[in-house]
Amino acid sequence: MTHRRTRLFMMAAVVSYVMTSCGAVPINDLLDRASQRSDKLHSLSTTLSQELDSHFPPIGRVITPRPSMCHTSALQTPNDKTQVLQVSESDLLSLARSLLQAWDDPLSVLSSSAFNLPHPAQSSIFNKVRELQEHSKNLWDGLDVLSGKMGAEAQALSFLPYSDNDLGQDRISKLINFHFLLSCFRRDSHKIDSFLKVLRCRATNEQPETC
Repeated sequence: MTHRRTRLFMMAAVVSYVMTSCGAVPINDLLDRASQRSDKLHSLSTTLSQELDSHFPPIGRVITPRPSMCHTSALQTPNDKTQVLQVSESDLLSLARSLLQAWDDPLSVLSSSAFNLPHPAQSSIFNKVRELQEHSKNLWDGLDVLSGKMGAEAQALSFLPYSDNDLGQDRISKLINFHFLLSCFRRDSHKIDSFLKVLRCRATNEQPETC
């Protein structure tokens, strides 16, 4: 019993230390960390897209779905820098978190599909998708802490359900649908990265037009 109490005490102490440490980190530093993580996420998705393109059927470029068919297209986001600068800090963070959360299930679909993807670089693609999942989780944890510091509006989420768990049975369908889903993620990771960079810039610069 004494040993159990000691373990519980140690676990409570660790949790308390972590929460205190997170609470002590300034918002500027949290934004800087989040921006670095989002940059890694987008860079990795870009590299992965290029690797997938190395063996993509020509017909795929003709019949690939349009970007407007991405499951996150229902979320209204600013289209350019001018519009981004007109959005409040809380709303920008809410948009970034909503987009990131919307990729929890689709990234799992990409991971399970990459395991048997008919592509010469299948093993490398599978490993990179797993990295995307890890970076996405790390970024989510950071944004969760950050939103807690920025108030209720920053914590608001728009839910964007994803239900298409089957990327196809034949080789061409698998490649095309995998490529399309990844292209949607690449687009959204770019948005997330842009929003967080603007937030970081605003936190360190009093002139919004320079962000």
